[in-house]
Amino acid sequence: MAERDDRVERLAAVRTQIADACRASGRGSDSVTLVAVAKTFGADVVRPVLAAGQRVFGENRVQEARAKWPALRGEFPGIELHLIGPLQTNKVKDAIELFDVIQTLDRISLAAALAKEGAKSGGKLPRLFVQVNTGEEPQKAGIAPGEADEFLRRCKDDCGLTVEGLMCIPPLEEAPAPHFALTAKIARRNGLALLSMGMSADFANAIAFGATHVRVGSAIFGERH
Repeated sequence: MAERDDRVERLAAVRTQIADACRASGRGSDSVTLVAVAKTFGADVVRPVLAAGQRVFGENRVQEARAKWPALRGEFPGIELHLIGPLQTNKVKDAIELFDVIQTLDRISLAAALAKEGAKSGGKLPRLFVQVNTGEEPQKAGIAPGEADEFLRRCKDDCGLTVEGLMCIPPLEEAPAPHFALTAKIARRNGLALLSMGMSADFANAIAFGATHVRVGSAIFGERH
């Protein structure tokens, strides 16, 4: 029970830090959505955080989400689920059924698959963010910054998709601020209102650069094993 209480206390601390960062940036605390990253944590770990009122969660894998969230949604109303990990085109149908938001649109073949599956389901699609690989790291998914404008145009004009925001994961060994600033700049010139930036170690910094969504896992749930 102590472990569960710790999670609830850490959730409250993160919420306070978000409110403080918003205040420092002259923003209302309701301008930032906390996405609690529950990847690798089982339903019993997540349940106390749900009971404490958290309703927006992130998962990396379609298969894990499918095993965990349908039952939890039956227990707790109003859950919003974000896919924050790479999406394979053969998992698009399941992703559309499971997730309310897909933050990792990163290639035109995926955009086409989403559009095709959305047409089959009467136009029903999750809200979409494009992942920008701001560090242009070869091992990481995402659109290179110099290709982002054209990719966003193709998503709209060629695939008929509505993209609402951008997501980035700065390189671990670099200061995150320039990457947040670059992502915000791309969003502004493309008229996108939503920015998913910042994780447990740097979400306050991301808020200063305009993040509307912060993805926080270990600061709430503890370290993953």
